[in-house]
Amino acid sequence: MPMNNLLAEFSRLHFPNAPATPAQLSAFEARVGWKLDEDLRAFFLHANGGTLFKPLPNAKYCILSLDEIERARVAIRGRDQDSAGPASHFTLVDMQDTNFVILDVAIRFNGRYPLLDAFHETYPDETPRIASSFEEFLEKALSSGNRAFWLDG
Repeated sequence: MPMNNLLAEFSRLHFPNAPATPAQLSAFEARVGWKLDEDLRAFFLHANGGTLFKPLPNAKYCILSLDEIERARVAIRGRDQDSAGPASHFTLVDMQDTNFVILDVAIRFNGRYPLLDAFHETYPDETPRIASSFEEFLEKALSSGNRAFWLDG
């Protein structure tokens, strides 16, 4: 499903935050030291985060705002050191159970960052890829019935 259709469904059936401004995107990129890919840029210009299926505090899928995104090793291990995980891993979705969906900004597939499962008990040793892009992740998440789709099966 094209990204614009996914964004329309997100706005219609879920709980988006207000859009980020181009200035907020630029400030974010300056803070983190990497550029948003096409999917992420489209998403954040549409909604600066939000939740799927339920509003906070009952949401499982909480897509972080630009201000909330941080290095995964800081969010999960509490320290910004190489021993706590790669510097290229950043949080994107808080699953509200101490686990995150993260981006690896050191890798791109067709110009887009892959999304990984960051289970707090096995991070950083195990970070299976769950989507090759945010568009793929969002499509699967929206049709998941509020389940962590990558854990099914």
